[in-house]
Amino acid sequence: MGARVLRAAAEAALFKVAPVNAAILYAMSSPAFAQDSANNFSTLNAADTAWMIVATALVLMMTIPGLALFYSGMVRKKNVLATMAQSLAAVAIVSILWVAFGYSLSFVGDGSWLGTLDRWFLAGMTMDSVNPAAKTIPEALFMLYQMTFAIITVALVAGSVADRMRFSAYLLFSVGWFTLVYVPMAHWVWGGGFLASMGVLDFAGGLVVHLSAGVSGLVAAVVMGSRHGYGSDNLSPFDLSLAVIGTGLLWVGWFGFNGGSALAANSRAVMAIAATHLAACAGALTWAAIEWVTRRKPSVLGMISGAIAGLGTITPASGFVAPWHGVVIGMVAGAVCFWACTWLKLRFKYDDSLDVFGVHGIGGMTGTLLVGVFAASAIGGTAGLLEGHPQQLLIQLVGVAVGLAWCGGMTFVLLKLVGVFVPLRVSLQQELEGLDISQHGEALQ
Repeated sequence: MGARVLRAAAEAALFKVAPVNAAILYAMSSPAFAQDSANNFSTLNAADTAWMIVATALVLMMTIPGLALFYSGMVRKKNVLATMAQSLAAVAIVSILWVAFGYSLSFVGDGSWLGTLDRWFLAGMTMDSVNPAAKTIPEALFMLYQMTFAIITVALVAGSVADRMRFSAYLLFSVGWFTLVYVPMAHWVWGGGFLASMGVLDFAGGLVVHLSAGVSGLVAAVVMGSRHGYGSDNLSPFDLSLAVIGTGLLWVGWFGFNGGSALAANSRAVMAIAATHLAACAGALTWAAIEWVTRRKPSVLGMISGAIAGLGTITPASGFVAPWHGVVIGMVAGAVCFWACTWLKLRFKYDDSLDVFGVHGIGGMTGTLLVGVFAASAIGGTAGLLEGHPQQLLIQLVGVAVGLAWCGGMTFVLLKLVGVFVPLRVSLQQELEGLDISQHGEALQ
């Protein structure tokens, strides 16, 4: 007993904590805590843990309220609540599925195609267990952090089919898409799967999040067809001020999205955040400049679209590049995504309601390839084309090709399968009435 008291007092003095915290340390030294693995306990880092708790909260905020406000501000008034409901449903559904089997299949085990079910419903997870991918934070925290990525990816897809997808169909599709698209992609890239073994780099989700959501959204938009009145002024956004607020929440949340992907409170996290912020700024300015030249007026919608394009495009590269690379990548993002949301969309006449493919799909694809160009060995340990290693660009291209094929193909199959059980789309009368009333029995006043 005396030894434990001395140990607690010494630790309190070492870390300059208040006397009350010394009592806590004393309690932690009790036999109840002794049953946990001393080895694992010694690897846990308080600073890393604190930062990752914050990052987890920031990324969850990106979906509710960030994405919910961003999306709902760009739809018509009669569909605002229905659009928010899709983001809220993604949080609830994916969280349960992630705990049930998603985390285990994505991040436990080292199979080429899938993980194992050893952590089925978090079986065997203790207070101080760690995942090999994040050895300085509790495994439960790593699980929660990765959960928030799965949530926002599922929610992103809904933007492509806003204003017309039946809520019951969205729920079924979300379950299937999470299981058959997101989980395999997460394991292949981040969980030790075959793309990771090939050397594909994706720091925070260019492939796993943005490309997968964007390509799937495009397929869904094509399968479901255009909204009634597509191409007319009747589809003008309800309230862009909501979208601007949503953009701000997404922008701040992205610091946790990209900075948190370092999985530690370290210099790499700071570099990722710096590159992220600069890319968003460059993307917003570039999109606005193009509009100024081509349309004589920079729109608010264009500026926030450019910012999100910059954020999505820097995501896969953020932990591998220098901050000034973020400026270049953001400029490329603003230009390429503007082209995709204007010329490309008009050329092929698809109704991607909220430009998920044009911003996230094209942005994620572009950013993933640019990792192969700008990757700096001094930051991420891997060199790209600019440092004389062109093979990394080829590896990134393979990753993009796999993502396009798998996500696009599985989304098509899933939509057809869901359509067997429930209609994918609301009726014309329900669409004219609005999804708030037809799907939820509520409406904005």
